[in-house]
Amino acid sequence: MRIVFMGTPEFAVPSLNILLENHYTITGVVTVPDKAQGRGQKTGISAVKRAAIERSLPLLQPDQLKHPNFLSDLKSLNPDLIVVVAFRILPPEVYSLAPLGAFNLHASLLPKYRGAAPINWAILRGEKETGVTTFFLNETVDTGSVLLQARLKIGPDETAGELHDKLAEVGAEIVLQTVRLIEMGKARPRPQDDALATPAPKLFKEDCRIVWDQSRREVHDFVRGLSPSPGAWTLFKGRLIRIYRTSLKTPEVQAGDRPGTVARCEKDFVLQTKDGAISILEVQQEGRRRMPAQEFLRGFEIHEGDLFG
Repeated sequence: MRIVFMGTPEFAVPSLNILLENHYTITGVVTVPDKAQGRGQKTGISAVKRAAIERSLPLLQPDQLKHPNFLSDLKSLNPDLIVVVAFRILPPEVYSLAPLGAFNLHASLLPKYRGAAPINWAILRGEKETGVTTFFLNETVDTGSVLLQARLKIGPDETAGELHDKLAEVGAEIVLQTVRLIEMGKARPRPQDDALATPAPKLFKEDCRIVWDQSRREVHDFVRGLSPSPGAWTLFKGRLIRIYRTSLKTPEVQAGDRPGTVARCEKDFVLQTKDGAISILEVQQEGRRRMPAQEFLRGFEIHEGDLFG
């Protein structure tokens, strides 16, 4: 079977690797164009491109997926199947090109959490379980017929970054199983129930400000659901402070003070929420490195009764 693999970030690399390790023929890899990154605007390449170069795989980096030159190059790779993991929205001209179709790996149990940020939203919503889904592509994003799914528990303190890495590995196994089913003619796609669909839109900076007037569990889920990226944040004396890790294992602090109030800041760092307090474990002042809260307190003047917001 001849496969074209399409992907961009680190999440996609285990899926590419597992297909190669199982001796599938990858006739080409499609990823995003190189772009300037960081303050120095140095040219950066995608994780999938890096993996393709290491394996000496043919590589395409189209600016426009409908461009005649790209479509011609893609056809010349003569794929039987297209496998997509964290790439871009494909037009019909692309996903209908391979005789066996094109399928995508999505980091949720579809139809739940359709959209660009399913891992973040599963944690933000306090889910205790999520998973991965492979499905055939069609014209509407994340709505195609489901091929396979795998479930995974979400730990009560697990961050989006930690869950991301687990799902990438589980997803790679499901990609391999899906390819085998399609190859043997045993795939049994089933339609999604649109009535059960929930959205998982891309998160922007303005979406990530912590609302302290929520329960301690909601604040905890908000922080871990945005850690490490895009990062939950709050303001303190006009300075933006990102919070990456919190804990509900906090000595009893009675509710009553205004949410966002510093309840304790000696050996630990505790902030008031609507129904109690939450321990702050890892923070970052904008423009500086991430650090444990205890280290942060040594270099940043905070007193009991101060207010974050």
